[in-house]
Amino acid sequence: MSELNEQQILEQAEHFRRDYKAVRDQIGKMIVGHDEIVDGVLTCLFVGGHALLEGVPGLGKTLLIRSLSEALSLRFNRVQFTPDLMPADITGTTIVVEARNDDGTVSRQFQFQKGPIFAQIVLADEINRATPKTQSAMLEAMQEKSVTVAGTTYKMDPPFFVMATQNPLEQEGTYPLPEAQLDRFFFKLDVGYSSREELHEIMNRTTRADHPNIEPVLDAAKILGYQKVIRQVIIAPHVQDYAIRAVLATHPENAEFAGALTKQFVRVGGSPRAAQSLVLGGKVRALLDNRAHVSIDDVRAVLLPALRHRLLLNFEGQAEGVTPDMVLNDIVDHLPAEATAKV
Repeated sequence: MSELNEQQILEQAEHFRRDYKAVRDQIGKMIVGHDEIVDGVLTCLFVGGHALLEGVPGLGKTLLIRSLSEALSLRFNRVQFTPDLMPADITGTTIVVEARNDDGTVSRQFQFQKGPIFAQIVLADEINRATPKTQSAMLEAMQEKSVTVAGTTYKMDPPFFVMATQNPLEQEGTYPLPEAQLDRFFFKLDVGYSSREELHEIMNRTTRADHPNIEPVLDAAKILGYQKVIRQVIIAPHVQDYAIRAVLATHPENAEFAGALTKQFVRVGGSPRAAQSLVLGGKVRALLDNRAHVSIDDVRAVLLPALRHRLLLNFEGQAEGVTPDMVLNDIVDHLPAEATAKV
């Protein structure tokens, strides 16, 4: 795609908002409430990132991702993560295949049997119930969009998305995700409980005879096209600098930008991927608001889901009951919109 000017970006934004709403409406047939979670998942979809949804069982995390897959004309696979799941159960394995030759002899050759990760949307359900070794089998696919087995690399068909759910670490039988894998998720979305009104609507939809049907409204070609459009949304140097300063403010050793909470309670801050998530997430919000330019408010709006899983607390922070969101909200409150010094 050639470079777009501001007017062309706005023209594409109209098509993007229409298709975004169409997918959202289809999901809304099954999912009641959780508007921020739905928007976060769709943002990951349209930027080519991966989403991690955390919440106790029964809140609709898996249903949301299944509903999304039904609204898209993409190949979908679900992997249920359990303690006995092995890496080869995800990526695939090499098997011996026998073939009878014309002369009646039998020859044997190795053939790669693809695993469930070879889809365009992969639901990694309860990902933190598998061991760290099995979790790490997802790393190459999530970053490189490929899988290497026995020295051979197999490319994934684009677009490729991993939508994972996990249970809170306080629950029985969970393993913390490795830091390297957490960093590969574009957003981490915390799924909370439904309100009284929402529970009434859920009961009305799920305990009666009628069952809504979700129709596919978007295909791979359009999604890939929108991914290119999103990257052409304009971001001014001072807005990009705000995103960078926000990430630097999560580094406890950074004397210039880190606040008191960061210095006291944070062990590890955000990586360059965190800044990429802030910028790309801001670009999606700009398009949805019919703008060709990213604002600082756009960056602030995606700061929590983009950074909460990339900010690791030290022992003192865990003992004091501090959460990553507390530290990030403090950064939003105290980080000035304009830098005091030019880069």
